[in-house]
Amino acid sequence: MKKILLILIFCTSILLLTGCWDRKEINDISIVDGVSLDKKGELIELSAQIAIPRAMGGGQHEGGGGGMLTMVRTGEGETITDALAKLQEKLPRRVFWGHTKVIVIGEKLAKNGIRKELDFFVRHPQPSFRSYAFISKGRAKDMLQLSPPLERSSSEVLRELAISQNLMKVNLKDLLLMLIGDEGAAALPMIDISPPEKGQKELQTIAYINRTAIFKKDKMIGDIDDYLTRGVLWIRNEIKNANMTVKPKGANGPISVMLLHSNTELIPKIEDGKWKMTVKILTENDLIQNASQLNSMNPAFTKLIEAELGEYLKRRIQLALQQVQNKKKADILGFAGVFHGKYPKEWNKVKDHWDEIFPTVEVTLDTRINLRRPGKATTPQGLPETEVKNK
Repeated sequence: MKKILLILIFCTSILLLTGCWDRKEINDISIVDGVSLDKKGELIELSAQIAIPRAMGGGQHEGGGGGMLTMVRTGEGETITDALAKLQEKLPRRVFWGHTKVIVIGEKLAKNGIRKELDFFVRHPQPSFRSYAFISKGRAKDMLQLSPPLERSSSEVLRELAISQNLMKVNLKDLLLMLIGDEGAAALPMIDISPPEKGQKELQTIAYINRTAIFKKDKMIGDIDDYLTRGVLWIRNEIKNANMTVKPKGANGPISVMLLHSNTELIPKIEDGKWKMTVKILTENDLIQNASQLNSMNPAFTKLIEAELGEYLKRRIQLALQQVQNKKKADILGFAGVFHGKYPKEWNKVKDHWDEIFPTVEVTLDTRINLRRPGKATTPQGLPETEVKNK
């Protein structure tokens, strides 16, 4: 009986095995590294950067874009689905979206609205919500056609730029959450093409992030430069890499620090019908260059430097607020969600006209800069001891 029972269990378990009837062989698919979307008249122009497996496996990548590791193919249609069908006609293998690293949207399309196009990436089972999203200055397709000298594709360059978090980093999931959030606004990193170095061909260069595109609902209404973007990142608690340079009172040269850690807390308050927000920022920093005569080991000078850095940070954030809050009037700072969380009843009364309330929010900046370490050197280098200011 035991043997019969074991045989029955074994036979039953075989029936539960799924097998590989729906497998996809790598030789049968075109793996998309990056995708671009452009507006061409009334049509959508869909371009896909597709990896070339034979080139990748051979390891024959020459510097300066000499080794072709990817190719770009394009299709046009009324929707992305139509354009994809046209694109598929030009390829011997089925398009596979599961490894798509970046989605680049052309500036013209972004200004017309991106909701319909995003619907495709949400509904289709293959695209990943972790794909990084960008807005391009000019045509998005041009970004995919670049042949960068360092990475194997322009999509890989954009992915690395996003991961570095020097400016905005937004994936598809982040974008969707911003568009349906209380703020009714979104921000996306904006890329442009770097001019080629001397001796390089036009396409042997890279795309780089230099601005931030600002959206109201799903339409791009403008952009801000990298300097203002970093002010926005401080408020959003998304700053990861930062250097600050100031010239304290009494110093004969600048002093630079490198950010170690930063934390921003948004504290909302409604008082006598007035909506207020305190932006509280605490940072830890290392001194990385002292071009002055001040001895940074002196606690009095340390406090002087910290105070000067605090004022410098306030000025940067105030410039960002002036552009985003007063001119663009788009809440990419996350104020709406914070007010909603603390004052749900009051929020429900104003949520339909938050665009009118947001520019009137009174913002108070509270910055605290801590200078932790002076670096490997203690006193200013290259100065005689008699010229170093110790008091």
